[in-house]
Amino acid sequence: MSQPIITRFAPSPTGYLHIGGARTALFNWAYARSQGGKFLLRIEDTDKERSTDDAIAAILKGLSWLGLEADGEPVFQSKQQDRHVEVAEQLLASGHAYRSYATDEEIEDIRNNARAAGVAARYPGRDEPIADEFIDRSVVRFKAPIEGETKIADLVQGDVVIRNDQLDDLVLLRSDGSPTYMLAVVVDDHDMGITHVIRGDDHLTNCAKQIQIYNALGWDLPYFAHIPLIHGSDGAKLSKRHGALGAEAYKAMGYLPEGMRNYLVKLGWSHGDDEIIPTDKLIECFDVSGINKAPARFDMAKLDHINGHYVAESDDEDIINALKSLIDENEFNPELSYSAELIDLNALSANLSFLKERSKTLIELLETAAYLFKSTPLEMDEKASKALGKEGVNDILKGILPQFSDLQEWNRDAIEGLLKDYANEQGLKFGKIAPPLRSALTGSMVSPGIYDVIHSLGRERVIQRLEDVIKA
Repeated sequence: MSQPIITRFAPSPTGYLHIGGARTALFNWAYARSQGGKFLLRIEDTDKERSTDDAIAAILKGLSWLGLEADGEPVFQSKQQDRHVEVAEQLLASGHAYRSYATDEEIEDIRNNARAAGVAARYPGRDEPIADEFIDRSVVRFKAPIEGETKIADLVQGDVVIRNDQLDDLVLLRSDGSPTYMLAVVVDDHDMGITHVIRGDDHLTNCAKQIQIYNALGWDLPYFAHIPLIHGSDGAKLSKRHGALGAEAYKAMGYLPEGMRNYLVKLGWSHGDDEIIPTDKLIECFDVSGINKAPARFDMAKLDHINGHYVAESDDEDIINALKSLIDENEFNPELSYSAELIDLNALSANLSFLKERSKTLIELLETAAYLFKSTPLEMDEKASKALGKEGVNDILKGILPQFSDLQEWNRDAIEGLLKDYANEQGLKFGKIAPPLRSALTGSMVSPGIYDVIHSLGRERVIQRLEDVIKA
């Protein structure tokens, strides 16, 4: 194309930024960035009863967290109403629209009769003007062509052809003079200079109706790309039980925006066999031609795997900043087992090298590091209590305790040498030492490597925790 690429994301502010909407925004953002174009945001708030300021804030916050910043300020569809009405009047003047009045009962009868005949409904006023007494209560309907076909040249679905006698005369202006979505979306896309409309394939039938409006106005069509919807891992429609949550919920669960972007772009788009696609590579490679026709399946295990890669590879400073954001905004997942007030970011920062490698999310990282923040005496989980209650364990811990007191250099290598020497001297396999030691120092049988645990706790806390257990 000779003209700059301009895409848009156009959510209705009736709730949070759900995962399907986030993917649509990502595809539009990535394509615009890959082509050196613009990515615009339009808030489709014409439904005043359902649109809320809280939802708008949630959408903007979710996009910001994902790093999908728009070029310019958001366009609010409700503020373009005068322009929408102007275009409807233009269609009336050109004979491509008409005023129609019918009661709800009459409309229902018309639709039932049309459905029985296998054709689209047509309404009073289409072929002759309605009486003046009804004009104030009338709606403006588009006068859809009856014969022929409407073709959608879709960049994902291929050519989709719909018979015109299957398309209804849709309402453009309601009886109160307010525009409908079907009119507003066409006018706004045209006025914003949108070149590519990338959206879910649930809009495919709407697209045919919108193309008819474009044609009636003599406007150039944008390119259309309708993306298959996301399904759950079982193939059913995506729901909350599959992971259809808001973007902010994933932040609260400890996912990184880089990980979410990578996973979301893999839901319906591919670049060879690449699984890890950093943002710079995504911008370089993304093209609409790589979008799959088949529905994608949301898989939390794959999300965890990809996010774990980004946790492990992220700079320590970036991890700490992400944790600060969670703490400052009090957005922790309720499954975090202890108060955020106990978190020592300095202690975390000093030990991220091994904590990151074991963690798929930031919340998992905090849980892995929980032993650093626990007060003494430790509360033991069931498995730790069982490990400490085995015969001979108390004697093993008593024998190790003075070794830690006498250790001259407190570093990982020295600690490893100490424990291996003690095991050899006592004729014990290391598997007899590590589990009770881990339990005594962390209150759990699950933790990072025992050498890392001991080193990160420091001599004083190691001795204190062992003494607490031995006294018990």
